[in-house]
Amino acid sequence: MPFTLATWNINSVRLRERLVAKLMAEEGPDVLCLQECKSPVEKIPLDQFQALGYHHMVARGQKGYNGVAILSKIPMVEAGGEDFAALGHARHIAGQLENGVTVHNFYVPAGGDVPDREMNEKFGQKLDYLTEMRDHFHANRPEKAILVGDLNIAPREDDVWDHKKLLKIVSHTPIEVDHLAAAQDAGGWVDVTRKDIPEGLLYSWWSYRAKDWDAADKGRRLDHVWATPDIVNAAHSSRVLRDARGWEQPSDHAPVFATFDL
Repeated sequence: MPFTLATWNINSVRLRERLVAKLMAEEGPDVLCLQECKSPVEKIPLDQFQALGYHHMVARGQKGYNGVAILSKIPMVEAGGEDFAALGHARHIAGQLENGVTVHNFYVPAGGDVPDREMNEKFGQKLDYLTEMRDHFHANRPEKAILVGDLNIAPREDDVWDHKKLLKIVSHTPIEVDHLAAAQDAGGWVDVTRKDIPEGLLYSWWSYRAKDWDAADKGRRLDHVWATPDIVNAAHSSRVLRDARGWEQPSDHAPVFATFDL
């Protein structure tokens, strides 16, 4: 049976419970992966989500920061969660659906403002996190798996509004792009979004700092959907729900969707 998956950095699931419910009611993805939930697991507001058909959840949470959750209409069991780079952060959770597909939900560290690990500890943590992702997937080659999340890197030139201007900006520096590519290659992951939308500018994040984010359109594609080669040809219909960035009290990220005929 086909299922549709969405990934969204919600920037506080409790603050934006109404927006999550709106997405569930209007778009109805079978699986919804959230990042930056900023909530202990026990305080994620499940009642409304369950009323909309999302009876299954796996999550890692912490108060006020980070946090990842997978909400599903399809039966799902937890399939692990790694603390890459030993940061003590809730940044990864995996769930296995009843069709045997494992969904990995990641929130990669943003990396601060200065792209230099000597000057900026957070940038070093980001690179270390990606290196440990690479090593993990080398040692545990995934099969029948999907990886989604806010990976906090826009890898391609057409994933940012101005490639040259952003080469020294965290999220698009060559060293970050190389580290992300190494993690991707280690798992054999295929970029589903760009398989479906191979050409053209494409963004999933627009800064709160822009007075008119829509008109300025200075975006970056930080949110990703990948799949292993054994199921990637079942993926289709990728899209970014740009309109969600314009909802009342929005996240600065928009949801990214893909459908899998599995």
